[in-house]
Amino acid sequence: MDAREERGLAIAAKCRLTKNGDTWLVPSQSENGEKYTVIPGTKCSCPDHEVRQVKCKHLWAVEYVLERETAQDGTVTETETVKVTKVTRKTYPQNWTAYNAAQSEEKTRFGVLLAGLCRGIQQPIHEGRGRPALPLADMLFASAYKVYTGFSSRRFTSDLRDAKTDGLIASTPHFNSVTNYLANPEMTPILKHLVTVSSLPLKAVETQFAADSSGFTTSRFIRWYNKKYGREIDNREWVKVHLMCGVNTHVVTSVDVSGWESHDTNYFVPLVEQTARNFHMVEVSADKAYLSHKNLTAIEAVNGTPFIPFKSNTVATTEDSAWGRMYHYFMLKREEFLAHYHRRSNVETVFSMCKAKFGDSVRSKSDTGMVNEVLCKVLCHNICVLIQAIHELGVEPNFCADIGVAQKAA
Repeated sequence: MDAREERGLAIAAKCRLTKNGDTWLVPSQSENGEKYTVIPGTKCSCPDHEVRQVKCKHLWAVEYVLERETAQDGTVTETETVKVTKVTRKTYPQNWTAYNAAQSEEKTRFGVLLAGLCRGIQQPIHEGRGRPALPLADMLFASAYKVYTGFSSRRFTSDLRDAKTDGLIASTPHFNSVTNYLANPEMTPILKHLVTVSSLPLKAVETQFAADSSGFTTSRFIRWYNKKYGREIDNREWVKVHLMCGVNTHVVTSVDVSGWESHDTNYFVPLVEQTARNFHMVEVSADKAYLSHKNLTAIEAVNGTPFIPFKSNTVATTEDSAWGRMYHYFMLKREEFLAHYHRRSNVETVFSMCKAKFGDSVRSKSDTGMVNEVLCKVLCHNICVLIQAIHELGVEPNFCADIGVAQKAA
């Protein structure tokens, strides 16, 4: 008798299971008042069954109750049937006053915060003859602000004139210059740095983090052989964004961008290490694609607890390591583990926010332009999160100080 079967027997002996038509309502052992819907021998609504697709303790409990109520002659004793008249939907509180104020003032505050963030970037020294380069702070502002507005380069020119009038930039660059800078490979590390800096005002709030990747489609098409359908498939190429976010405010703390064929797990350790330079990491959650000895060890190395579920074919281990400790935690306290793991859904929310607000595709044609455009989307997302935090948490960003901290940590 395995652990799930033993717990199922305990539930059947101590708890009251109720029948509702063809389904059963089984109480949770860890959360008071919580009940799971069970279809005997088929399905259960608990996280253990949904994630692992195995026979959970609630399915075992229903089987034991059915066995107990079956007489020797094969007849089944009538079980109390409960008619459910109303299902209470779980809701989450929302400070609508702060939300409405943040949304109403977002565009005005966005330009001011973005300009303050870009002013901290030093202008490269001009050497030799020729025209001096345009102000780097202005070009960073223009690149990110263009992505925020969603306009084409030409239609975006009027927004740049307004920004010049408001004193956010020193000059109004030509629309071709904005496009050229967005495709400049020297902009990539600066944009990553700005994403990190824009998250620092919330470092006192975030201690729990989640990681994942998602794709942004491009204008290119690719063809590959799909093993599932047994034929070649045409589809758009995409760039893949790997990021780590805080689960409380959804701010992105570290980010990287790769091609569509890259494996997610190779980018996990750098994301953890970059976040740990500026944040106190208590726990990190991610899906099974990131399950490896190296990734679990990297999280423990920064004094965090990894919540990455184990696969169904994982071999039991007794080793004293991050892998061994989390494996036994996962097997012995499954519901508690999965409660932490399901905080990973917040990183899905981050991608949903970025794509809904700034688009799920990129317009740039060059590889570098695609990377920088996606980084601008993430940077814009962080600034919008900061605006919300200003109204809800009373945060006052000071980017000059934050840039200095990030430069020392880099």
